[in-house]
Amino acid sequence: MSELLRKIDARTKLAGTNKLEILLFTLGTDQRTGRRENFGINVFKVREVMRTPEITHAPEMPACVEGMVSLRGSLVPVVDLAKYTGINTDARPEIMIVTEYNGHTQGFLVEAVDTILRLDWSQMRVPPDMLTAQMGGIITAVTELDNGKLVMMMDVEKVLAETSNYDDQMIFQNIKPLDKPRTVYFADDSSVARKQISTTLDMMGVRYFSAINGKKAWDELDKMASLAEANGELMKDVVNLILTDVEMPEMDGYMLTKNIKSDPRFKGIPVLMHSSLSGMQNQKLGQSVGVDEYVAKFEPQRLAETLTRLLATQ
Repeated sequence: MSELLRKIDARTKLAGTNKLEILLFTLGTDQRTGRRENFGINVFKVREVMRTPEITHAPEMPACVEGMVSLRGSLVPVVDLAKYTGINTDARPEIMIVTEYNGHTQGFLVEAVDTILRLDWSQMRVPPDMLTAQMGGIITAVTELDNGKLVMMMDVEKVLAETSNYDDQMIFQNIKPLDKPRTVYFADDSSVARKQISTTLDMMGVRYFSAINGKKAWDELDKMASLAEANGELMKDVVNLILTDVEMPEMDGYMLTKNIKSDPRFKGIPVLMHSSLSGMQNQKLGQSVGVDEYVAKFEPQRLAETLTRLLATQ
């Protein structure tokens, strides 16, 4: 296991190349369908992979949360992903993927891990509506490998939001409206993140447009910039700030930012990166492609404070 992840920290040259690396894992054969689906998670969200340790069961937790484990002196919640996804399997989850994102650490119980693959985000597609409905909206992207194997990227932000005790009223507390009209364009493939961003912007009184991935965002921003140019307007007067996630099918946030910052039509428009990849390394990757600031997800108040400050200069 340690050898499989040994070089994760060295993978720092993917920013601006529209590439990602994913750890493949399985949850067992679903007795209802007879299928053994393949899932993926960005390696930057994986801290380690280990044999499932002894789990201490805790009361008043969602059914898919098996309990807590102690890792290096910290208590970490453990989620059985087969139970969470509704996969009915007899497979014993012998492996735990320890993940770290959004400033939280949690363990995911899985049947097995396979390998790490390097892919281009252009190979990742938005899941079809039928698959989205079948999987309860927990899949953000899908890709087919050369061997015909279908891999589904799981919306781990949704997993965290639905298995943690978040108080929606508290996380949006004290967000105040701006004193003048502003317009933001944001891109994010996670339904949970889009909802939080929309709520934050609504409370700030900010007008906004959005897209579910970087490719759709770039196509629409490109059209908006061309229209503004034809009308003799500056794009910075049409859109005052662009907010982007990092991980998105077809085009990631690094490539989207690179496109924006290299196009003179977008001069003067700050780009704020909003990602669950909240480590310092990922922030440096964002800075390398021209991101103006970086805010971790699930922190609406900090997001609002950063937006307020950046929009005040526009």
